[in-house]
Amino acid sequence: MLGPDLDVLNSCNNGILPAGGNSQISTETEKWKFLGEVISRGDLMEGLCICARFLEDGDMFTVDWLIAELRGLVSVSGEPIQRLGAYAVEGLVARLASSGSAIYNALRCKEPVLPASMELLSYMHVLYEICPYFKFGYMSANGAIAEAIKEENRIHIIDFQISQGTQWITLIKALADRPGGPPHIRITGIDDSTSAYARGGGLEIVGGRLKMLAQQFKVPFEFHAVGIPASEIQVENLKIQPGEAIAVNFALVLHHMPDESVGTQNHRDRLLRMVKGLYPKVVTLVEQESNTNTAPFFARFVETLNYYSAIFESIDVALPREHRERINVEQHCLAREVVNIIACEGVERVERHELLGKWRSRFAMAGFKPYPLSSYVNGAIKALLGKYSSKYTLEEKDGALYLGWMDRHLVSSCAWR
Repeated sequence: MLGPDLDVLNSCNNGILPAGGNSQISTETEKWKFLGEVISRGDLMEGLCICARFLEDGDMFTVDWLIAELRGLVSVSGEPIQRLGAYAVEGLVARLASSGSAIYNALRCKEPVLPASMELLSYMHVLYEICPYFKFGYMSANGAIAEAIKEENRIHIIDFQISQGTQWITLIKALADRPGGPPHIRITGIDDSTSAYARGGGLEIVGGRLKMLAQQFKVPFEFHAVGIPASEIQVENLKIQPGEAIAVNFALVLHHMPDESVGTQNHRDRLLRMVKGLYPKVVTLVEQESNTNTAPFFARFVETLNYYSAIFESIDVALPREHRERINVEQHCLAREVVNIIACEGVERVERHELLGKWRSRFAMAGFKPYPLSSYVNGAIKALLGKYSSKYTLEEKDGALYLGWMDRHLVSSCAWR
């Protein structure tokens, strides 16, 4: 009968790993022979998954050996799987040291070690330019908002993660040209500590930039700064005024909200119920199409490899592998997500993605109904993707849009009311 560690090899082969001879492994000698073959042929994906399986099973001796061997197969300037593998290995190491060792603290999931603020902003801008993920989300959400408030004269946009405020530049410009004159726009920008650090200052920087733009295009404009985490927002923080049409924007932020699987405070659903009570004209949702919220460790590890390998491949076609900017973008914008998903549990794990099907259930339970995206938005995004690799895909399904890389959906966008 197989021992626990040998069962690990067999169960690993039932996942994404290619079929091989390990179903016949029945002795410790054959186990080590098989592991040696995996490493010698440089099968990084299989090696990473096997290591994760042994870690889940508690075989630390084999895990330590595999990590040492895997380090020789990864490289931050190699092929996409080698680059992702480098951060996956660090995630495994950080998970091993979860008792509070130096490695875990250096890769702190709550407060990652970041470069100087202007450098981080530069890396985020590079990612924004070389891949269409952010532009897809902003463009689809803005299209839904513009359609929902086209007859309104006073608009209040509540952005639950304002970041640099980039999303609203194109919308302000578009509303400036509205027949009959632009509406009065009020934007409530909600902040988090990472965005404040990246800006090198508070929300007044974003507000000042958007006010100058609005003045330039003669758009009546107000900015309301809410400098607290989105999970702590209450209705009184939003300062709702009578007679204003409300649009709420959740762009790549709700997956950071803890839900019922983390603790008794289910902010993910609480926020949706609160927003529904505002009677908004539209609520936009943009999220990564990945399933890492409640998945057990090994399934989450495999999902992370599959999802981020597509992201790394898409970056690979945009910037040369030895390009320093590409390395910085991956290290400072993506690696911390990978490490957090792999290494952390409970409240420490803040990257908790869900598939659109789950988000649909949450919105429906909060009382929302789908608000179909317009065909104009679909056409505009197709034109946008024409500037990027032909491997990007766009699919419209059940009123939502999916941006993908080859056969993998990566970002979904939809709207509700």
